[in-house]
Amino acid sequence: MAKQPVLRRGWTTGTCAAAAAKAAFAAVVTGEFPDPVAVTLPRGERPSFALAMTHLAENTATAGVVKDAGDDPDVTHGALVCATVRRAAPGSGVAFRAGEGVGTVTRPGLPVPPGEPAINPVPRRMIREAIEEIAAANGGAADAEVEISIPGGATLAAKTVNARLGIIGGLSILGTTGIVVPYSCSAWIHSIYSGIDVARAAGLEHIVGSTGANSESAAQKFYGLPEIALIDMGDFVGGMLKYLRRHPVPRVTIAGGVAKMTKLAQGLIDLHSKRGEVDLQVLAGLAERAGAGRDLQASILSANTAAQAFIIAQAAGIALGDVVAQAAQRTAAAVVAGTEIAVEILLFDREQNLVGRAPFES
Repeated sequence: MAKQPVLRRGWTTGTCAAAAAKAAFAAVVTGEFPDPVAVTLPRGERPSFALAMTHLAENTATAGVVKDAGDDPDVTHGALVCATVRRAAPGSGVAFRAGEGVGTVTRPGLPVPPGEPAINPVPRRMIREAIEEIAAANGGAADAEVEISIPGGATLAAKTVNARLGIIGGLSILGTTGIVVPYSCSAWIHSIYSGIDVARAAGLEHIVGSTGANSESAAQKFYGLPEIALIDMGDFVGGMLKYLRRHPVPRVTIAGGVAKMTKLAQGLIDLHSKRGEVDLQVLAGLAERAGAGRDLQASILSANTAAQAFIIAQAAGIALGDVVAQAAQRTAAAVVAGTEIAVEILLFDREQNLVGRAPFES
């Protein structure tokens, strides 16, 4: 058997910002940019980064590092992460500013309060420590204003859920380990957690986790919920529900297409195709529960897709969607068992028609 290729790891925007800030502060203090520049990550690793751009003026310096996300399909891969550092008043410490392409937080519930640049706590700590390292080496104080910018970041942010979370004007500076693990989808998981935090901070008691844009749009029309109640969970229904166990919302609707919800009905909580496919044998068994005879079950077993199986069942007057929704509800409810979270399942077809529902228990 051929070996699977080893996927290359990359660096978070937080790591790149810390490296750029360290180089810029060093230039302010010494007049020279260290290139490459090394930074210490939260777990002790110490990678070095080449500088892509530098600019030095009186009491101000700017350095930039190109983000390398490794083999991860990260929206910020190849982006230039810049830090402009200025001297600050003695004793003021390190202050943060949002430059071009970096967002500002406008809603409560995120790791930094409204009005602050969207630079998360771990990247802030990394930047402070990098600046303190330079200050200590040169016998000075770590007092600086740090402005992080990502040219073109506002355009890139349109591909994320930042605006929904209340992060306006650009991207977030993220990272907890400093390292991007390929296909870990850590940024997506982070956005799910942030979406839940924002909804809770707003006092919402009902949220909708959807597998995609189609089901999200259909669920929003179904309930008329505000945008901040909508969680783009993608395939990560398990990740969303596990976070909700620790950060509960009273009512959670899970909305998705027939294939994804069939997988959930099968007991899968990671709905990615790499984790499992639709099992037509299971779907035929669920159709039997809905009243399908042997001939119809055989037709479902020979269907090309879950969508075709649902069309066959619908033509025969069999409410397959409701039975699938009920099985999916049992899977989801098991993840949040022991809490007071109520779970509902909505199934939609590609035309956003409701084809199955397991409602909240009254």
